[in-house]
Amino acid sequence: MAQATANANAHHSAGNSRGAIDAAEPKKSRRTVRRLIRHKSAMLGLSVLIVLIIVALFAPLIAPEDPIQISRDVMQPPSRSHLMGTDNLGRDVFSRVVYGARISMQMGFIAVAIAASIGTLIGVVAGTYGGIVDGVFMRFIDALMALPGILLALTVAATLGPGLYNAMIAVGVAWIPSFARIVRSSVLQIKETTYVEAARASGASDLRLIMRHILPNAMAAVLVLASLGVATAILVGAALSFLGVGASPPTAEWGIMLSDGRPYMRSAWWIMAFPGLAITVTVLGANLVGDGLRDVLDPRMGSR
Repeated sequence: MAQATANANAHHSAGNSRGAIDAAEPKKSRRTVRRLIRHKSAMLGLSVLIVLIIVALFAPLIAPEDPIQISRDVMQPPSRSHLMGTDNLGRDVFSRVVYGARISMQMGFIAVAIAASIGTLIGVVAGTYGGIVDGVFMRFIDALMALPGILLALTVAATLGPGLYNAMIAVGVAWIPSFARIVRSSVLQIKETTYVEAARASGASDLRLIMRHILPNAMAAVLVLASLGVATAILVGAALSFLGVGASPPTAEWGIMLSDGRPYMRSAWWIMAFPGLAITVTVLGANLVGDGLRDVLDPRMGSR
């Protein structure tokens, strides 16, 4: 009788805990959005990314010329007819920069999606189950982290061969360890909280614990790392193309444009300057968003 009463109390307590958490979630989400909107640097970075996404989506309407069309107007400086000049093959640099935004946005978001999905899965499973499972997964992650991210991406890209989508996979693989370690660390903290213990006491399965309680509460770290990862993915993707193992010419890609303009850095500075500026602005915008998300989602700041 006493045991039955104790079990009933545990179930009732778990139910109350879940109800309180569910009721608090919308308020917490609205408060987070309001704080993010008030974060000036995050909004500046978000504005930059929105503009770049619009440029990428409407590149055919914005670019005045075909980005791979060769002409006789070789290495013309910026003018009214060519806002950013032309390159060594007479191609319009402005059109190539505009189309390059489409390639770079794809690189950033697809690579981060690959890294976040695989890394989060590894981190959640390792952190939730621990023991041998944790040991096996983390030794695999440690092996990947033996190489710096750029070298790991370069190794994977060289193995897969040149190509835009191979470069996306390479950059994504290079970022898997970061997501796995961050998510695992968050899961280890989350699974010791009162509401997870209450859900476990009520008989919730491991899958329900992960999907209902652990994963949603680990998403804050994933979002912050993903926003910062977009910047790094774009930068590394451009580096791979610059080194000849990423996108292949004559693709309008910022890294390729830097490589094409390198021999003419003094005589035709604009060939390198404008794609370099585009990379800088894009990376800065993504980093500002990432820093803003980190400030807003930091629980220590939330308690102030």
